[in-house]
Amino acid sequence: MAALRVWLSACEPSGDLHAGLLAGALRELHPGIQLSGMGGPTMEEQGVDLRLRMEGLSVMGVSEVFAYLPRVFGMWRTIRKELAAWRPDAVVLVDSPDFHFRVARMASSLGIPVFYYISPQVWAWRQGRVEFLKRHVRRVFCILPFEPEFYRARGMDAEFVGHPLVGELSRPEILSIVPKPNRIGILPGSRKSEIQRMMPIFGQAAQELLTENPKLEFCVVKAPSVGEELLREHCPAQLPLRFIEAKDRYAAMRSCALILATSGTATLECALLQVPTIVAYRFSRLSFLVGVRLVRVPAISLANLVLRRAVLPEFIQNQARSETIAAQAREWLAHPKRMDRIRHELARLPELLASSSGFSEEPREAPAQRTAAMILRDLSGRG
Repeated sequence: MAALRVWLSACEPSGDLHAGLLAGALRELHPGIQLSGMGGPTMEEQGVDLRLRMEGLSVMGVSEVFAYLPRVFGMWRTIRKELAAWRPDAVVLVDSPDFHFRVARMASSLGIPVFYYISPQVWAWRQGRVEFLKRHVRRVFCILPFEPEFYRARGMDAEFVGHPLVGELSRPEILSIVPKPNRIGILPGSRKSEIQRMMPIFGQAAQELLTENPKLEFCVVKAPSVGEELLREHCPAQLPLRFIEAKDRYAAMRSCALILATSGTATLECALLQVPTIVAYRFSRLSFLVGVRLVRVPAISLANLVLRRAVLPEFIQNQARSETIAAQAREWLAHPKRMDRIRHELARLPELLASSSGFSEEPREAPAQRTAAMILRDLSGRG
């Protein structure tokens, strides 16, 4: 097979992680491959030539996107110029449909095959976007078990490859960590807008709990590229907090009796670590009003969607208040057996999220390896 050129694109830390694993798998299967694109530190560590960096782009919600439009349009112009000049053999987009759908259209108009890894959650809201994907994307690779059926019913080629986090978070050295009964984790999110909205709520809830029980300790897990100053700025000044770097997050999260978490990929990480987690989220008013009309799923946390039941409590918008979150945490702390039942439920997740066929001996890389192999076979004309 001749040397291939592949453009990889990720817009946020979780996407950078998945794209980095995919880059490593592509290079392992095709050592001469040339990888360029947009992303962050994980992709860079895997040898991807970053023509654009994702830092500062990550936003969520309608009004937040509007505020970033000048920067976003500039990045789209740069990407189009790069694709037209470099002419990759394929473009691989990782999640972030609000940004990547325009990139898909650009690549498609240039005759470049587009693959989507980490399926955009069109099943959750704006389901009509499937028609866009059918026009501009050759193949979708799904990491949630219920997604392929949704796509295939609408005429798209979709494959379930397993969730990349399963192998990483099921390692014995992680799961052997015994939770400390007085340790509570706080995951305020990776986006500045999330932190501004959620850290004050989590911080006040922590303050209420600490006032009642001074033996409690609170660990704040930092997302990559999030500074401690930003987190401190949005919580009570007198609240004692221990800050955990992103690279140490899994061991720290596993050591917690429970976690207060902003909705997102982090809540699935908590669930795979079998940590009882209180999920919360506040949107801007405009984003919430739009979302209420468009969202078509019964839960916002992936663990609840995959388990098909409300195992983790969710507090959204006006329900996401410090007193309601503190009350839930207080109830759990007073009744440890209830948390044990939640841990038992969460232990079912790895089996549900792991693909049943074709995994390598390295479970951490298995979904990325399977995806890389299918992309390469598709491009070679053999699959």
